[in-house]
Amino acid sequence: MARRKPSPEENPGKQPSFEEALLELEEIVAAMEEEQLPLEELVARYEKGSKLLARCETVLASARKRLQTISAKTAAETPDAPDESPDEDDDEPAGRDAGTPDEYDDDDDIRLF
Repeated sequence: MARRKPSPEENPGKQPSFEEALLELEEIVAAMEEEQLPLEELVARYEKGSKLLARCETVLASARKRLQTISAKTAAETPDAPDESPDEDDDEPAGRDAGTPDEYDDDDDIRLF
């Protein structure tokens, strides 16, 4: 018999994972936008959503810090790698400022960090 994963309400001491918190936050937002809810229910869901958002932001900040630590450690371990400063970008054509939008730029990738 398969065991079902306990919900965060059943285990109040355990924080939800990032994915669990994000999924629940999305469900709360959808319910608040689509359903006709009484004011008390809206306030309760808003409060729950605020806690979930704070959890997601905490997890993301921790992940960002870990990635920066890994990058710094990797850079320190490879001293003969070329030092590239963020201000120098050899891919930019002459006469064009780095960071300005290009009307022909089709780089639509989403960058998280």
